[in-house]
Order: sequence, then C-alpha cells, then structure tokens
Amino acid sequence: MSTIIKRRAFLNHTGLSLGSLALGSLAESPLSAGQSTHFPAKAKRVISLFMHGGPSQLDLFDHKPTLHKRHGEELPASVRGDQRLTGMTSGQDSFPVTPSVFRFAQHGQSGAWVSELLPQTAKIVDELSMIRSMNTEAINHDPAVTLMQTGHQQAGRPSQGAWASYGLGSANSDLPAFLVLISRGSAARPADPLYSRLWGSGFLPSNHQGVALRSGRDPVLYLSNGPGIDAATRRDQLDVIADLNKLQLTQQGDPEIATRISQYEMAFRMQSAVPELADLSGETDTTFNAYGAEARQSGTFAANCLLARRMAERGVRFIQLYHKGWDQHYNLPSDLRLQCRDVDQPVAALINDLKQRGLLDDTLVIWGGEFGRTTYSQGTLERTNYGRDHHGRCFTMWIAGGGVKPGIVHGETDDFCYNVVRDPVHVHDLNATLLHLLGVDHTRLTFRFQGRHYRLTDVHGRVVYDILS
Repeated sequence: MSTIIKRRAFLNHTGLSLGSLALGSLAESPLSAGQSTHFPAKAKRVISLFMHGGPSQLDLFDHKPTLHKRHGEELPASVRGDQRLTGMTSGQDSFPVTPSVFRFAQHGQSGAWVSELLPQTAKIVDELSMIRSMNTEAINHDPAVTLMQTGHQQAGRPSQGAWASYGLGSANSDLPAFLVLISRGSAARPADPLYSRLWGSGFLPSNHQGVALRSGRDPVLYLSNGPGIDAATRRDQLDVIADLNKLQLTQQGDPEIATRISQYEMAFRMQSAVPELADLSGETDTTFNAYGAEARQSGTFAANCLLARRMAERGVRFIQLYHKGWDQHYNLPSDLRLQCRDVDQPVAALINDLKQRGLLDDTLVIWGGEFGRTTYSQGTLERTNYGRDHHGRCFTMWIAGGGVKPGIVHGETDDFCYNVVRDPVHVHDLNATLLHLLGVDHTRLTFRFQGRHYRLTDVHGRVVYDILS
C-alpha cells in the first residue's frame, strides 16, 4: 500500500514547475536564500485590491460625454450584438442608454479622466497604469471572480496568491506567503458571498492557501494558546506531533504529511508574528490621518489598507484585500458614492505610503473587480437614478508599482463603452503580466495534476508588454 501511495505522490508532483525545476526548494524558502526566478523580477510582492461586485467603469474611469446626447435612446442592436445577458436584464423590452450623472475631469500630467467620486485617486493618477480594455467572458459573479482569481470559471483551481506562494515562497518565515483581508462596503445591499476557495490552494500543497485574518482581538482562529497552556508546553506538544507525523511520512510518502508538519511550525511562529503585525499602536497620527478616520477601526477597508502596507514591509508575497458591495443593479448613484467613499482615501494613502517608504518600486498594487457594468439601465431609467447590470466585454482596472509604466492609459472602448476597440486585455493576459513582473514565465509555472500540467493562465494568456517600464 505504501508503494502505491509513494508512486501516486511522485506522479502528482512531477512536472515542469518552478517548484520542481528552476527554483527547486524556493516554494518553501525566501528569495534571500539565493534562488533565482525565470528572469529578473521587477516586483517582489502583490497587493490586490479587489472590489467585489463589479465597479462601474462608466461612472469612475471611462469618460463618455457623448452619451449625454443619447440619454434614454435605445442601445443599437449592432452594438449589443449577440451578447449573452444575465437573467436580470434578458427579459427587458428596452435597453436605454444611460450616461453617468457624475462629473469627470482630467488629472495629473497624464491627463487621465477620473470621476468626481474618486478625488484622492485622481491625485495619484500619474502613478497608475490604467487599463480600460479589460474583458472577460464570464457574466455572473461567482464564475467571474473565480476566473479572475484562479484562471478558470469552475471551482477547484489554485488562486493567484497560491500560485505566487508555490513559485516564489515567502520572504518572512514567521508569516504565510499569502494573507487575505475582507471588508464590507457601506452600500446597504445584500453582499454576494466570498468563498474561501477563492484564496485556496486547489490541487497545490495546502500550505500555499491564503490565510484570512479576521478583525478584532484574535485575527486567526485557534492560533492563541488556551488557558493553562504556555509557549513551552505548546512547543513540547508540537515536537511530539511532529515526530508522529514524520513516522507516518516515512511509511506512506504522502507529501501532504510534510505540509502538515510545516503548517504546525508556521502556526507556532505566527503566535507572535500575527499579533505584532496587527498591532497598529505604533503607527503615527499622521499615518492614521492619511488613511482616514476609519483606519483606527478594525475590519474597515482603511484599516486593511494600512495592514497591507505592514504586510508588504514584512515580506508577505501576496496580499489580497476584498471590499464587498459593488454590485449596483439599482440605486447606483447613491450606492456607488458610498462605496467610493470607503476606498478612495485609503487607496491613495496606500500608494503614497508605499512610495515614501521605498516599497512601491518593487510592489505591484492592483485595483479592480470581476467585470464592469452595462451602458444601458437595468430596470426603469430616471434622470438622476439608475442601475447597471454585469458587463464583461469591457471594464477598467489599474496597476501601480514595480515594473509598470506610471501615468498611462492602455486600451480604448467604443463610444457606448460597450466593446473594446483597441488593445484588449483579457483576464488571462492580466495574470500572465503579473507573473512576468514577479519574474515568472506564466507558461512554465505549472503543476501536474490528474494527468496534465495546469497553470494560472490555463492554456491562454499573453504578457501586456505595452504597460511595462
């Protein structure tokens, strides 16, 4: 039986991957150990600011003033084409053109257009590489988020952060390579669920999954010692458990047992590292004021942005922030204003904070959601109120930091902000580009599972060299 298990483990973990070839043991070791990437990396870490629900590109970044002349007109069938619609608007008899009610202005030396809803983001546009031509074939939240995070619309694949951990490891042996923070938006609407598989390891070894930190006094469940258990007692317990696991590993050869051993040790080190990370008492009033009043409230997006900077300082490889509440099917003008108020100041503060500490040069910061919103109104269109349905044909994201050209706008949409007309960037292209900036060839970061080699970009993806510095 042990021979069969050893053979299965060998076949499952043999393949052309960074972990098995180019980087050897790097998945378990920090970059400082002298391991190399496929080519020189421009960035060492990623901070992903994910606006869950699909921010409206029409109301934030993709200015379409000519739509005001068409307010209420029927969207031409030639523009919509054969697009598959969601069940929320497929039964509509009319698809009225809906311009944004918000004012836009050009900012910075780049002259990028930004909505009045993001005044602080407008001040940092010259740090951003704005991609207006993002596109995805997914039209509903769960498959769209899953595609963005794992490279496939169906569940079960490893997440972006898990791939980064597997290929590059952590630069801090006392913290996981992949940490996750979640905040709820101010818009009063039911939040779509965020499943833990979105930061899971899939078929990769489980030590590469993201660790979600909670707000409050105990950021990680079951990490603290219980009553009557001190550090020395816990150390003795872990030594005994490790000996038993090593015996089982020798007998069975299952690599997940080795993962279990390393995770117990990581948890022990995290008992001191996580409280130190989450303790904001040493931050100055100037820093808190920069991130906003909510930065002092645990669990808010502002506090999570401040924590993200602290994680970056401590060598965490992939930092994932989710902010819920961006699904504006109705009451978009009022709800979008609330959501933007949550994130605008903290995001700008994070970019500025990273820059002044010398961290932005080797940190990638990404802002965006799983798709955009339609140019037509969902439901009844009013002069000052409307909703927008999901739209994957075009949406806007931005990237800042290591290896990205600052102050540029990439891609273009048509006059209706409905289709990409220049320089399309698919989700797979974005992920290929992020890995490239981390020094990784996305076609070579693979893992053999069930008879084939899998990767984050599936069998697709091209690096968007035009946005690289």
